[in-house]
Amino acid sequence: MTGWAHIDPPWDQRIARVLVKPLTRTPVTPNQVTTVSLICGVAGGVLLAFGGTAMGWGALLYVLAQFIDHMDGELARATGQTSVFGHYYDHIAGGVFEFMMFAGLGIGLQQAAFAPFGVAALGPWASAMGFVAALSVAVTVTIRMEIFRRFGRDAIDQPGWGGFEIEDIMYIVGPLAWFGGLEVFLLLAAIGTPVFMVMTVWEFMARSAGKKP
Repeated sequence: MTGWAHIDPPWDQRIARVLVKPLTRTPVTPNQVTTVSLICGVAGGVLLAFGGTAMGWGALLYVLAQFIDHMDGELARATGQTSVFGHYYDHIAGGVFEFMMFAGLGIGLQQAAFAPFGVAALGPWASAMGFVAALSVAVTVTIRMEIFRRFGRDAIDQPGWGGFEIEDIMYIVGPLAWFGGLEVFLLLAAIGTPVFMVMTVWEFMARSAGKKP
């Protein structure tokens, strides 16, 4: 029975699958698409660090990078160019631009004199929170890659609901940058990413010990 929790693949992946069809008739490779997402993500993180109006453009580039990150895999499957290197490169690229996003966000918000929704400006704490989130993401990505290497692709599949995956929450960076709320997002990320990191480490240790995580 098809229900809210059984929509697969996710919506962004479905859209990416349609958009890469013209690329299947060109010399463009999946790894080149990954490189484009990496460039967009890193540039987005740099712009976020500038603060002010630059943060809106940085968020746009980051959201674009997140979406393009789905296109490389779809192109690889459509053209038969899947590879272990491409999988690792995709994960590393995604980890790098997420690291840059959180680090840039922290630096950019440190310059803010006020925050929306009645939340006090984070001030110097912003950069510390950004670093905590960025470092947690780096550790999580590294452990997930090792889980993939040892236990296969199914071991790193993420749960989804209604055509959305957990990672899709990151698209909210765009609207929050344009309409306000990045301070709240960073505060929650500084708490949530370390928790997810610990859960990932625990899962890795449980699997390594032969236990069901």
